[in-house]
Amino acid sequence: MTRPVSLRTLAVIACAFTLSACSTAPVAKPPPVVAPTLEELMAKATQAVDTGNKAAALALWQEAAAAAPADKQPWVRMAQSRYDAGQYGEAILNAQEVLVRDPADKLANSVIAISGLRLSTRALADLSRQNNLSGPLRAESQDLAKLLRESLGETVLVPPPDKPPVRASRKQPSKRTADEGSANPFNALK
Repeated sequence: MTRPVSLRTLAVIACAFTLSACSTAPVAKPPPVVAPTLEELMAKATQAVDTGNKAAALALWQEAAAAAPADKQPWVRMAQSRYDAGQYGEAILNAQEVLVRDPADKLANSVIAISGLRLSTRALADLSRQNNLSGPLRAESQDLAKLLRESLGETVLVPPPDKPPVRASRKQPSKRTADEGSANPFNALK
């Protein structure tokens, strides 16, 4: 009788395996994730700027730049945003990314030039306050200022403040001669 019990046990185990295999549902694959397009990301970034959330806009522009690496528009918007925020170093870096994609972009060149001047002005002012603007640094600064004046066609980069108007002195009224009223301007010289 031990033999039929073994067969019975084996039959139960086989039936259990069969039933357990039938109860397992197939695993469904999740739907593929569709990445947002450049236009969608740029539109969301514009909405973020409009609501005042510049940090979210920057994150969306960075995502757009990663999604479309050859497109300059996300970099242009980042450069302009950083410039407007006074983050001149970052503005220069973003503008350089624009120039990698479009070397003739005037806005990027402008952002680099103006941001660079603002950073330079700030650094020179700090050095002047610390009395450390001397030697070769002073000479190079003067050379760069001369180059800038020549590029702009100006003799003075920062004009001096306006002087207060000079009061006209009060003269004694002169006696008018009879000839002053005539049409000949040389009569007064006689």
